[in-house]
Amino acid sequence: MPRPAPPALTRPAEGLRLVLAPNPSPMTLNGTNTWIVGEGKVAVIDPGPALPAHLTAILAALAPGERISHIFVTHAHLDHSGLARPLAEATGAPVLAFGDAVAGRSARMIERTARGMAPGGEGVDAGFAPDARLADGDRVDGGGWALEALHTPGHFGNHLSFVWQGGTFSGDHVMGWASTLISPPDGDLAAYMDSLDRLLAVRPPRLFPGHGAPVEAVAERIAELAAHRRARNAQILAELAAGTLGIAELVARLYRETPHALHPAAKRNVLAHLIDLEDNNLVLQRPGATGEARYARR
Repeated sequence: MPRPAPPALTRPAEGLRLVLAPNPSPMTLNGTNTWIVGEGKVAVIDPGPALPAHLTAILAALAPGERISHIFVTHAHLDHSGLARPLAEATGAPVLAFGDAVAGRSARMIERTARGMAPGGEGVDAGFAPDARLADGDRVDGGGWALEALHTPGHFGNHLSFVWQGGTFSGDHVMGWASTLISPPDGDLAAYMDSLDRLLAVRPPRLFPGHGAPVEAVAERIAELAAHRRARNAQILAELAAGTLGIAELVARLYRETPHALHPAAKRNVLAHLIDLEDNNLVLQRPGATGEARYARR
């Protein structure tokens, strides 16, 4: 039997409402979490995909007399930012984010892009442009709530987390149900690992992610995600010990239990690990006969 759909509107904490977008998929679980913070003059975090039904649901979640004063976007993926402009036009609230879709990209990813590395194209909101840019550490006080921006690149260069009194909104950086996609040049494994440490240093009592349920055991989950990435690096090095391999071959060996439909995302994750290993002088890239790069251990 199909599992029942979760409720569209819940209240997971005092002063916090969750409006679940109707965009379930293997990459989004039940859908994108749109958070409404405060009462009266409220903030919206991650308005979600550009679906008219979701816009209606967000506005319907407001109590009589309430209004949206600020719209915050964790990062420029369409399932998080796509509704930002329609919601701004409907409410008059400004859109705040770290920057456009290429803001925050690491120097090494900029350099690789200049050398011709193609992006993965996984739902990037290429036209996204906030009304106001938030720098790391910026604080916005809404009268009954306050949010502090924490730059947490890795999943995406312009990714922000937002520190709040009841926890931290972690976007797609840390989720409880799955590890995040890291797809270069928008994603960067080294930046992701550094951002895990930054998020842990905030010592949030819990995390409110972009997809899935709140994360209660924060330190344990962050440690688990970091260990997963270190283990993946070790697995790749072990596979390369036997000889030179391409990304598709590595995915076939490392993701045997993963549905084939998710292999394109797995290829992007493997590429992120190979870039990290290459930059740490543990692997080297060699041209393949068909033009696809192959990798070997140093």
